[in-house]
Amino acid sequence: MQFWVELVIILLCLFAGARIGGIGLGAFSGVGLVILVFGFHILPTSPPIDVLLMVLAVTTGASVLQAAGGLNYMVMLAERALRKHPERVTFVAPLISYFFTFVTGTGHVVYAVLPVIAEVSRDAGVRPERPLSVSVIASQQAITACPISAAVVSLLAILGDFNITLIDILMVCVPSTLIGCMAAAFSVRKMGVELEEDPIYQQKLQEGSIASLETITNMSKNALLRARLSVATFLAGIGVIVALASFPALRPFWMIDGIRVNLHMPLAIEMIMLSVAAIILCFKVKGEEALEGSVERAGFVAVICIFGIAWLGNTFAAGNAILISKAIGSMVAAFPASFVVALFVLSILLYSQAATVLALMPLGVALKVPAPFLVAMFPAVNGFFFLPTYGTMLAAIALDQTGTTKIGKYVLNHSFMRPGWVAIVVSVSVGFGLSWLIL
Repeated sequence: MQFWVELVIILLCLFAGARIGGIGLGAFSGVGLVILVFGFHILPTSPPIDVLLMVLAVTTGASVLQAAGGLNYMVMLAERALRKHPERVTFVAPLISYFFTFVTGTGHVVYAVLPVIAEVSRDAGVRPERPLSVSVIASQQAITACPISAAVVSLLAILGDFNITLIDILMVCVPSTLIGCMAAAFSVRKMGVELEEDPIYQQKLQEGSIASLETITNMSKNALLRARLSVATFLAGIGVIVALASFPALRPFWMIDGIRVNLHMPLAIEMIMLSVAAIILCFKVKGEEALEGSVERAGFVAVICIFGIAWLGNTFAAGNAILISKAIGSMVAAFPASFVVALFVLSILLYSQAATVLALMPLGVALKVPAPFLVAMFPAVNGFFFLPTYGTMLAAIALDQTGTTKIGKYVLNHSFMRPGWVAIVVSVSVGFGLSWLIL
């Protein structure tokens, strides 16, 4: 009974935080912790410091990249790519969203390209709901394939003792999530009626309530050079991180009690990303502008949410480890792949891939789920499309002036449900095949 009472308290705190939005999830997780620790005398676990510091370091690099005009430059390139073949926007748009997230390590970067996708699809006569919905899903899936995302680094830290390297995770998750996103795009290519037949859109046209969206069309010569240099520096930093993770011999090492100890990857990522930020700042970029950008704000919110949610989830899981293990242990022992359901459900509640990984993957290890299986199941932590309350989803709805991207009458019948399910099912299925072949 105590377990269920604690679970209800956690869900109420998460619900209250989600209703408030922003840092609300992290703040109300603190309320849940107070109740669990002071009310139920559960021993609190340690906060996920390594993950928080990595998110801070990556956010610092990405925010400076934005201040240098690097994100604007990538948006400009994205606009050109979309306008070159507007009729293929449903398939091109998610690839661009995927790439932006893969490069920056945050799905919030998709805010920059959603207006472009909305206008290009409308101008091409394509129902904006189709490319917008799958682009949001692609930005979530890419997190589980990005070498600098908190979720991937967290998984790497948990599976490090099982000889799972970063390159192993990428070799499985990059192709599986890309295939999943393309399958999702294919599934929505005919979703809804055609734009010219949509009654809501026709009504908006008659009312004159649809205006053209402003997009980036050009940059000055100096701004363009600075933007290109910043993007090149950021990409080089990511390349160094991948190389250090793939080839441990490249990392410094120390002999401690006769045992060779290499520099831990979380520390390497923090050093590299801070250095990348420093190099970009040398391109006459003002640090104050980086602090005022949308990436920095999104990163700050992510840190607070991961801080609270992951700490709350870890404390609850640790305090009820025996009961939870018994509850799902037999099911997982009989069919290890069923652990994917737990990852999906918890991600819906936590709204964070990294927090879900930190809360559940150690349990998967304790239950002796094979490490290759855990890698294959990794994309299942992208389940927060299930409830249409996530920021990027709401942004896509708001930016679609045609009214085709929407939350349905029954809430769950929203525009993102179909591509979200297809992406996860296909990604996990392909992941199992690849992990069997590669790992």
